[in-house]
Amino acid sequence: MIKVSDTAKKKIIDLMKDDGFDAATDYVRVGVKSGGCSGLSYDLKFDNKKDEDDKIFIDNDITIAVEKKSFLYLAGTILEFSGGLNGKGFVFNNPNANRTCGCGESFSL
Repeated sequence: MIKVSDTAKKKIIDLMKDDGFDAATDYVRVGVKSGGCSGLSYDLKFDNKKDEDDKIFIDNDITIAVEKKSFLYLAGTILEFSGGLNGKGFVFNNPNANRTCGCGESFSL
């Protein structure tokens, strides 16, 4: 399961609305792809279609779609949003990551 913090929920709803999506019916698609300075990087986008291989989670009224192969890397992750001085954006608190880069956008197992 992937959890969504209250601050991430608010930002997701705002961004989805700006992009023409509806948080009540559409998905936040979270995935993992090769790349980044630590080997794997996070991918987050909005979607209105469910793929056959997706795992669907609802947390904090946000529906999250994760393809099966990415789920192995993301189980237990908490999606947060940081607006602090050190950077602004979504933060993945991933208990499966053994090492992360300084910016927090990539990781390795």
